[in-house]
Amino acid sequence: MGVVVAIDEGKQPKASVKPLVNLTSADMARVNQLILSKTGSDVEMIPEVANHLIDSGGKRLRPMLTLSAAQLCGYTGDHHITLAASVEFMHTATLLHDDVVDESDMRRGKQAARMVWGNQASVLVGDFLLGQAFRMMVDAGSMEALDVLSTASMIIAEGEVMQLAAAQSMETTEDDYLAVIRGKTAALFSAASEVGPILAGSDKPVRDAFRSYGMNLGLAFQLVDDALDYGGSKADLGKNVGDDFHEGKITMPVLLAYRRGSDGEREFWRTAMESDAADADALAEAMTLLTKHTAIADTVARARHYGEIARDALAPLPPSEHKNALLDVVDFCVSRVS
Repeated sequence: MGVVVAIDEGKQPKASVKPLVNLTSADMARVNQLILSKTGSDVEMIPEVANHLIDSGGKRLRPMLTLSAAQLCGYTGDHHITLAASVEFMHTATLLHDDVVDESDMRRGKQAARMVWGNQASVLVGDFLLGQAFRMMVDAGSMEALDVLSTASMIIAEGEVMQLAAAQSMETTEDDYLAVIRGKTAALFSAASEVGPILAGSDKPVRDAFRSYGMNLGLAFQLVDDALDYGGSKADLGKNVGDDFHEGKITMPVLLAYRRGSDGEREFWRTAMESDAADADALAEAMTLLTKHTAIADTVARARHYGEIARDALAPLPPSEHKNALLDVVDFCVSRVS
């Protein structure tokens, strides 16, 4: 059983994604219908595996960003529905692949698909979903949107490979890790946010604003996830607290504690993370060191920094309900550790 470190207990009520959910609810109903139709296949296992994950919850934040950005920029067609579904399929495919690479047992509070159908099925169904995502990008008829999303798919894969190369290596630097999460997490947030203004025909400054918003929101989101793995709860994570530690993942709290530690403490981290010695006793010791060196709190501080950059990116845009909702999303992402 993992030790849990409380973070910023009870300071402020948590922000909410409810305004964004309300503003995009009608379009999200159409996105969900499209998702269900595109998971169909004559191969019975494909919809079984895909729907196991798709039906397991998740806020579907990324497609809501696409919908809201398109609406904010005045888009009046239907292709934002197609691209939002494509974004969600890209995300779902990534989760299926991630769980195989990370050998994860849980996803969104229940057994990972690989635990039910095996690694091969998870990888192949992920590939099917990526194929469907690209078909929908083509259906949207925008070469610019296709370019942005297909580039994001490549960058996500690069981020995953970078993470694999850095796995269990305490030589990973903070810059190395930020490069990983820019690829594996923030790139899709950025692309999801940018394709809305592309469809609306917005000018370059507006596109740039949404790209920056999404990228920095994604960085903040992942850094908060890093903190929650040591200071959250199973309900927050949809997986077990301490899973990153037991899997030997080098995340921001570990990097900070390692760099700030004594020679003996750094030797502990090398032994725990590089030699599969991360048992329950080691996790308890890790928690002690993370607290000693304020590593979790400082990871959250970094998340807040990127959250502020995301907020500033949208500052030049005129006031609107959608702008306020997108700013609330930034607050929500960071407040998950409040």
